[in-house]
Amino acid sequence: MRKARFEFISPARIRPHGWLRRQLELQARGLSGNLHRIWPDVRDSKWIGGDKDGWERVPYWLDGFIPLAFLLEDEELKKTAKRYIDAILKGQQPDGWICPCGQKERASYDMWAYLLVLKVLTVWHGCTGDARIEPAMEKALGCLAKHIKRHPLAGWGKFRWFEGLIAVKWIMERKPSRKWENLARLLKEQGHDYGAWFDSFSHTGPVPKWTFETHVVNLAMSLKAGALYSLFDGSDPDAAAEKALFYLMKYHGQAPGHFSGDECLAGTSPIHGAELCSIAEAMYSYEVLQSVSGSSEWGDALERLAFNSLPATISADMWTHQYDQQPNQIACIVPENAGNVFYTNGGESGVFGLEPGYGCCTANFNQAFPKYAASCIMKDGEGLVITGFAPSEAETEHGGKSLAVRVYGWYPFRKQFVIVAEGDARCKVKLRIPAWAKKVRVKGNEVLNGEVDFGDMKQNEYDLERENCGGGWMAFDKRSHLLKLTVDFDYEFDLRKRPEGLNALWYGPLLYSLPVKAAKRRLEYERGGVERKFPYCDWELRPASPWNMAFAGKKFEYCEGPMDEYPFGDRPACWIKAEMAPIDWGSKYGHANAIPRSRKPLGEARETVLVPYGCAKLRMTEMPLAEK
Repeated sequence: MRKARFEFISPARIRPHGWLRRQLELQARGLSGNLHRIWPDVRDSKWIGGDKDGWERVPYWLDGFIPLAFLLEDEELKKTAKRYIDAILKGQQPDGWICPCGQKERASYDMWAYLLVLKVLTVWHGCTGDARIEPAMEKALGCLAKHIKRHPLAGWGKFRWFEGLIAVKWIMERKPSRKWENLARLLKEQGHDYGAWFDSFSHTGPVPKWTFETHVVNLAMSLKAGALYSLFDGSDPDAAAEKALFYLMKYHGQAPGHFSGDECLAGTSPIHGAELCSIAEAMYSYEVLQSVSGSSEWGDALERLAFNSLPATISADMWTHQYDQQPNQIACIVPENAGNVFYTNGGESGVFGLEPGYGCCTANFNQAFPKYAASCIMKDGEGLVITGFAPSEAETEHGGKSLAVRVYGWYPFRKQFVIVAEGDARCKVKLRIPAWAKKVRVKGNEVLNGEVDFGDMKQNEYDLERENCGGGWMAFDKRSHLLKLTVDFDYEFDLRKRPEGLNALWYGPLLYSLPVKAAKRRLEYERGGVERKFPYCDWELRPASPWNMAFAGKKFEYCEGPMDEYPFGDRPACWIKAEMAPIDWGSKYGHANAIPRSRKPLGEARETVLVPYGCAKLRMTEMPLAEK
């Protein structure tokens, strides 16, 4: 089995700082950190001896809850995670079966949850080194191989077969065997062939009928399938994902850099949705792709979602979320008169709440920020790899010697950050250069002896500047105890063309939107035995400021301000001033029309503030240039 290009560092050895730590703390105090107290599908799950959901929801939740607990060094969260892991291991049957269902139910049990819980056990072991996991995994994988020979993968398991490769890779690294290679091959043979499906791709418009093939979460997950299987067959790790994204973005791409799906592929219109689960899973796919192939493009794709699509669909306090988000989203309401803009989801899918739409996103969204935080710093055979620039630090070793790295700054809300690598190891420090960095400036300071004194550091190692970078990597030598790199990115305003003559404004890793003030209405009720009450009630948001605007020119001014306690709240740390003019746009069912009725100005252009997409829960993102 081939090794991945970059290796993840355990979340237990990573410490987020600054805004990233604050974001994770909000998550721990919000919905993710309290689901085991308030949500029956986790609190009373069959996985821990209860009578509620015994399928995907507890494993989904643990997949993010476990790294969250260890990133924050939160002992209470760790104890909660251990209680669930203990119950899962205790429930494993003598033959290795590890899901909570009876013998007679096994034949019809959708094996997606089985593959998912094995992935969760690798996450737990990565954080704890728990000695129980290896024998449990060996038994569970052996049982899996026997089971799917008698009962081939079907349903969700068939379309998510590659998730099982994570556990197979894990056991192969510890106990290499031909039987595990055969299991990887069997999973692929029984799973949906995404490569062949994209070779004959025909879904060039919205898909109004629900299918496994066009389900947006399946597709987001599948982006990593080729990379994972390349570890077993030596194929190109990037090729499958690059081909898939070509079609998905061409026919279903939206302004934030993600493809639509509400719940299945929904075209390029800015009023159709993207399911939150698909964003969380696409982020994880890009993390795996970057690890396996080492291509910097996957770090770019990851940041577009982490800083834009992800926070846009979760409330700033992280107590509520949407099922579907829209780039042009002027209201989050249950539409009146049965009107619904979503193709295969209900009208409430745009509301912020505990469980709008389906509960999968309630359980799954919490993996996104923790796994992003755990992927910003990796390592390879030469040393450290800085793939992302959010503030954090990590401890590891290189060549048997100590090595630590810290990243300081407010990226992506600022364009400068500092990297400090220290320890006895001499190594390389690689730095990802994103494609949107039109210029990068790196100043390097190195202490030439073992005494660490920032005041005496010599500025004689690196003073580099590169223009029109176009993405890629820069590598630096750490030859003494400490290396400090100060990195500055320069961006250009990028008013990108969108379908139907609309435009979206990017500046570096952030997409900017016209914020629409929200009039909020709290909805507290009980349905299906599940209570919604503050702070995890539902919220309807209606527009309380003009939204029918167009760009009145292409001149923009970038501005910065103080960092708020909510990183993606309504007081952003950066914004853009633009000239905007009102136009006749029109709306239906509480949603803006897909395109405006007219692009002729209805009044004088005026200076208007645009904010990061992730900070605007009501917003207009794709807008035309006003006619002159």
